[in-house]
Amino acid sequence: MSMKIVTHHESETIEQGIKLGRSLTPGAVVALYGNLGVGKTAFTRGLALGLGIEMSVSSPTFTIVNEYPGKIPLFHFDMYRLESEDELYDIGWDDYLERGGICVVEWSEKVPAAFPPDTISVTLTNLGDHQRRIEIKRNTI
Repeated sequence: MSMKIVTHHESETIEQGIKLGRSLTPGAVVALYGNLGVGKTAFTRGLALGLGIEMSVSSPTFTIVNEYPGKIPLFHFDMYRLESEDELYDIGWDDYLERGGICVVEWSEKVPAAFPPDTISVTLTNLGDHQRRIEIKRNTI
């Protein structure tokens, strides 16, 4: 299943994240794709809100992963500084997958082999003038 949406403001990008967050079940993995500054973290803020997490969500660029507690916890990864899947596994990727939270991964193109078959792919594209195209693909196994 694939869906494409065009947003015209950051608040609309956040709203799309909220909608996806509300539909997720424990153990879901969301792989985010898109260039620097395209709205991956804003989308993740919305996703957290959709899960009922009221904490401020920021990019984990330097920490690699931020954890946000909730009824369903959110594990927000940023692969920008990693070189390979091996580094992701070194920080406990398998453990995060087994904890029953939602794993959201920015810069997913750097670790493609790490994702389970049912990973939800979200590609954000800058269309200019604050417009973003968001394509959400739900893979079924």
